[in-house]
Amino acid sequence: MDIRENMEKKYHEALSTYLKDQNEQALYQGQKISRLHIKYNISPEEIISMHKNNLMELYPELPGKVLDSFDFLLEVMMGYGIAYREHQSLRHQQQELKTEIEIAANVQHTLLETEIPDIKALEIGAISVPARQMNGDYYHFVQDENERIGVGIADVIGKGIPAALCMSMIKYAMDSLPEHRHEPNSVLESLNRVVEHNVDPSMFITMFYGLYDPHDRQFSYASAGHEPGFYYDAATGTFSDLDAKGLLLGVDKKTRYRQYEKTVNRGDMIILLSDGVTECRTNDGFIERETLIGLIRKNMHLQAQEMVNNIYKQLEKMQNFQLRDDFTLIILKSNV
Repeated sequence: MDIRENMEKKYHEALSTYLKDQNEQALYQGQKISRLHIKYNISPEEIISMHKNNLMELYPELPGKVLDSFDFLLEVMMGYGIAYREHQSLRHQQQELKTEIEIAANVQHTLLETEIPDIKALEIGAISVPARQMNGDYYHFVQDENERIGVGIADVIGKGIPAALCMSMIKYAMDSLPEHRHEPNSVLESLNRVVEHNVDPSMFITMFYGLYDPHDRQFSYASAGHEPGFYYDAATGTFSDLDAKGLLLGVDKKTRYRQYEKTVNRGDMIILLSDGVTECRTNDGFIERETLIGLIRKNMHLQAQEMVNNIYKQLEKMQNFQLRDDFTLIILKSNV
């Protein structure tokens, strides 16, 4: 007995039982049969035809006009059945796409993974959360032979798969940089040539790159149009914008980037972020930078990693747990 013959038999038994007993248990059998029809892709018009045939078998004297009405219903349901099958096909394709994106997101996470350096001079905290499954933000740490710590943060203007592919390219371009070329302006100039040559002109990438030297406590940095971070001066207890001017990556391959310098004292903090942090939206609109400074102050007593985790949770709550853009926050806290 094939599947359809078996389904017709089950339908006949369930319909006969219901017409005889008309109770809840008999109706429940109808729900179970409905799920089986969905499982075996039996169309709505086939169900109607099955119902009509069973009625004719159970009630041979049924008026002809009643039976004819089922032919009319069959015509009505044929269009619905076609639409239903198309819907099922789209659901199947959507599920396949979702699975592929999940795999791609896991691969991207592995590819972009970076190890946070462990040095006495600095506490480092970092968090990056995609708005969707794929991340259009990227952060990177590297420690050179002179114990200097390089930190980069980049953001593709956009979200989803195109942004994620751009970030993967940035990651491998950074990994390919010569060991001796970690000066921030040189790093950005090298990456700018790669982006200009390889990325579609409609895609824009911003980036900030800094280099901390624990021996003289100097922080050198340069920016390619990236969202300004903050600098906390422990001596005065004040925050200032970590401003740095520079053209976005990929606009002009001949672009030169200016390098800035700061002396980092004990207790000072460098806060780097993507625009997904400053563009968090509440019911009153975008949050102010002062609001973000307030959250940093509130968590300053914590370790750097606890700070970024707490700030993310607090901003997520302010947005009713709806992340609208990729979110990346890095805090460097001086211990010397």
